[in-house]
Parts: sequence; C-alpha cells; structure tokens
Amino acid sequence: MSRDESPVAATSGRSQLRRGAALIAHHVRGHPVSFATAVGGAAVFATCTVASSWAVRRVVDQVILPRFEAGPQTWATVGSAVGLVILIGLVRAAGVVVRRTFAGITQYRAERDVIGLLSDHIQAQPLAWLQRWPSGDLIARIGVDAEASVSVLAPLPFASSTILLVVLAAAWLLAADVLLGLMAIALFPILAVLNVIYQRVAARHFDEAQAHLGRLSSAVHESFEGVVVVKAFGAEARETDRLATIASHLRHARTNAALVRADFETLLDSAPTVANIALIIVGAYRVKAGAITIGELIGIVYLFTLLVFPLRLVGYALSELPHSLAGWGRVREMLDEPLEADPGDHVGPSDPGVGVELVGVSFGYSADRAVLGDIDLRVAVGRVVAVVGATGSGKSTLLGLIAGLRRPESGSIARSPRCALVFQEPYLLSGTVRDNIELGTERSDAEIERALRIASAEFVGRLPTGLDTVVGERGVTVSGGQRQRIALARALVRHPEVLLLDDTTSALDPATEAQSLGHLRSELAGVTMIIVASRPSTIALADEVVFIDGGTIRARGTHGEVIAADPLYREIVEAYEHDRSASESPGDTSPEPTLRGNR
Repeated sequence: MSRDESPVAATSGRSQLRRGAALIAHHVRGHPVSFATAVGGAAVFATCTVASSWAVRRVVDQVILPRFEAGPQTWATVGSAVGLVILIGLVRAAGVVVRRTFAGITQYRAERDVIGLLSDHIQAQPLAWLQRWPSGDLIARIGVDAEASVSVLAPLPFASSTILLVVLAAAWLLAADVLLGLMAIALFPILAVLNVIYQRVAARHFDEAQAHLGRLSSAVHESFEGVVVVKAFGAEARETDRLATIASHLRHARTNAALVRADFETLLDSAPTVANIALIIVGAYRVKAGAITIGELIGIVYLFTLLVFPLRLVGYALSELPHSLAGWGRVREMLDEPLEADPGDHVGPSDPGVGVELVGVSFGYSADRAVLGDIDLRVAVGRVVAVVGATGSGKSTLLGLIAGLRRPESGSIARSPRCALVFQEPYLLSGTVRDNIELGTERSDAEIERALRIASAEFVGRLPTGLDTVVGERGVTVSGGQRQRIALARALVRHPEVLLLDDTTSALDPATEAQSLGHLRSELAGVTMIIVASRPSTIALADEVVFIDGGTIRARGTHGEVIAADPLYREIVEAYEHDRSASESPGDTSPEPTLRGNR
C-alpha cells in the first residue's frame, strides 16, 4: 500500500463500526479506571435528566396548577418542589463535571500512549529505515495523526450513557402515556439510522483529509528545513505554489466532510423539531380527553427536548469515529512496519591490539547500486589512517559501516567497543553549546573543556555566555568550522577508542586544521583514527593511506609510497591541492567568536 493512500480506505472485510469498536477497546484497555469514572459521571447525568422531567411534572401538577385552582400554596409545598428541582440540577451538574474531567484525562493519556508507541518504534529503527521516511511525514504521524486517533474518546462517555438515558426515558414516557411514549420512542431508531448513514458517507472524506494533512505537514517541514536554499535560489514562488496545491486538496476534502456534516446536522435538527410539534398536538388532545395531566404533558415534552442533545452527542461521537480511524490507520501503518535489525549488532569485538578489522565487506544501497565490494582492512590500535578517493567512491559509506550505522551485505566487521563518528556536515541542536556536547549525558566542565581544547574550539570560552551560549537551530549562529569543532568535541568527550572523522576539518582554514589535527595526534595516543581526507596536509599527517577506487581498496601504504606507486592517486591528490589553492574563501576565517544571528 502506498503511503499516500488511506490505510482505512484500503482495509476491506471489516465494517467501520467494527473497526471503530476495536480502536475504542484498544484505548480504553489502557485506562479503564478514568474511562469508567467518566462513564459513571455521564450515567449520573442521564439519570438526573430523566429525574428532572419527573420533578418538572411534579412542580406543574402540585404547585403551579393548584395555584390557579385553589390559590397560593404553602411555603413548604413550594420549597420542597423547588428544592427537589435544584438538588437534581446540582447532582446533574456534578455528573457533567466528572464526565468531562475524566473523559479529558482518558483522551490525554491515550494520546500520550500512542505518541510513546510511535516514538519507541521510530527510535528502535536503524538509520536506513529512517532515511526512507520523510521527516515531515514522521512528525505528522506522531503529531496530528496521533491526536486524531484518540479524538473519539472525548464524546464517548456521554454518548455511551445515552443508552441508559434512552432506556430510562422510554420507561418513563411509556409509564406517563403509552401513545405519546411510542411516538417519542419511534424517533430513536430514525436518529440511529441517520447517524450510521452519516458515519459511512463521511468516512471517505475524513480518510482523504487526513492523508492530505500528513502530506502538507511533510511538505511544510521540508520547505522550512531548506529555507536557506529556497531563498538563495529565489524559489519562494515555487514553494508557495507547491504548498498551496497540497493545501487546496486538503481544503477540498475537509469542505466535503463539512458539507456532509451540515446535511446531517440539518436532518438531526429537523427530525426532533417535527416530532416535538407532533407530541404537543397529540398531547393536547390527550389532556382534553383526560388521559394525562398538563404536568405529564409538559414533563414528556420537556424530557423529549432534553433527549435531543444527548442523541446528537451519539452523532458527534460517530462523526469523530471516521476521523479517529483515519488517524489510527496512519499510526498503525508505521507501527506495523517490522523492526529492522540493528546494523550495530553485526559489529563484533576486535582482537587484542586491533582497533578496526573488516573482512570481505560488501555493501550496496540497492541491487543495482553497489558501493563497496570485498573490502579487507585491518588497522592496529592507535594508528591514524587516511581514507582517500574520488567523490562517490564509498568513503563515507565505509565509515558508516564501521560505526554500525549500516549493515554490510556480506563480510564481517570488528572494532574496539567505544566508537564515535563525526560527520562532515555536523548537526547542532538549537540548545546551548553544552547541550550539544553532552547530548543526553552528564559531563563535568573539565571534561568538556579538555574536549574543546583538543578540537581547537577554545573560541567557545569567548562566546557571550561560554558553554551556555545558545547556538540556534542547526547551529545557525556559528560558522561552519565552529560547528565542526563543536561536533568533534562532542565525540571526544565520550572518550572513544575508535574515532571516525568524515572530512571533519573541511570547513577549517589550513592553520586551524593543522592545529586541530596536531592536538588529535598528541592527545589521543592509543585511539584508532580513520579519517576521510581531501586535503594533502591532512593526508600527510596519517600513518597510512587507504586509497579507494570503484568500491575497492586500490592501494595502501604511506602517503609517499602510494603517491609514488599509483598515478591515479597522485592525480586525485594534485586535484585536491589545486582546488584548495584556487579557493580564496577559506571556510572558517571569520574573527572568533562568531555569532551570525544578526548578520
């Protein structure tokens, strides 16, 4: 099934009501006490609603009519009748408070559970799974879809208590007058049929609207993430048109749903009104014939009027059911995807004295997109290896395999347990420098300062509030080179035994790069380092060079040995050197500290 298709619409063989009952049961099983309390409060409301009709009849027959026939009544008679109405009203109000409070609690807790399930499932999936899902789509499912999946719970306690209300009201109406009671009760199945028809017709529109809402959320997230690219290339109009098209589809689906609901509401309003008129006309004849009293007629009409709103709540609950099923369908679509094996499980411990070892490792992103083939690589503990190759040769993929982010198609990988990977494009969260370095762990200031010093990131101490300086979303207020050094410090503070650097110093000027690499060599003795390098100065600092070409290791040795023996390697290194010298805008030459938020 396509992710753009509605999961609910695609399900066959089960009715909407049956699937809705299963969804409700799933949510209620997690919170039976709060839901039962809400239903209990609604039951009190239903009972008091019927009792209030009886109290109104008593006031009319024992206070109001005798006042016209026999004169003023005693204060005791008036007080007892009015007090009964007030007491029933207070208890009824208490039932409303209990019902609404605990219905809200149930809905909130159920939504929390759904979000928790989605969060756990997403976090348990490996990198390859996450890359197949647009981030905006993930946010939509964990946000609007999770909220929609529990929306039916809010009106449900009141709607369920309507059954008790109908039973009690039917008994009271029939006891008061069989003819009028039958007339009133005859409306109940008509309203029930209208609700079922509406629920079936509206389901398709709610499914469509929920799917469009997910696509809109994904598109908006993508547009905001790429706002710099959009503005740099003047693509604002293109993005506006794209989002407007998706939004128009959403508006169309929701408009259709609203039109269906409006028709339904009109029928639900008109049917009780016509029935009420009929009850008054027939009731007047029954009073004239002496079959019932005026108080009984008023009580019947009053009760029937009170019944209309609860019966509409049943319709409201049923109208929310397609909405909840649409949201739950999209939630289940994600939860039903099997957990993929953790690629890190394929990485085993290395032999003593060996930092990293790959034997016969092959990997491809698809059957027709092989990246690495039959890689054999053994790196001793404490060695510094530079991985060199043309763009697309598989250098970054190799580091991902060693880090355990990807699973090889064949072969085995072993390394020392503690491993840290620093990417060329580091991601910084919108918090402080400290938040980005600790990243969920607790580190002392001394540990953080040591990591910053090794990464040549002393500029942090000169920022406005030091480690507590907020760097903005994706680290937008610091330069590219500063982001790289903060990311390097984030890896170093974890005391790795294997450090993987994916062209991590590419945004630094040569002097800062040399200083940073010098610190790494002098301070991290015994740490195995594998560096994807594109600068001759970085390559020359390595103990050994691994030259990758066409997904295989073409040559290996010291920089001097490989450059003398392999013309292609010499050509690539010379091209790197030419590109560097031709560039007149080093990546990190801005005066430090750099805060770019107001540029």
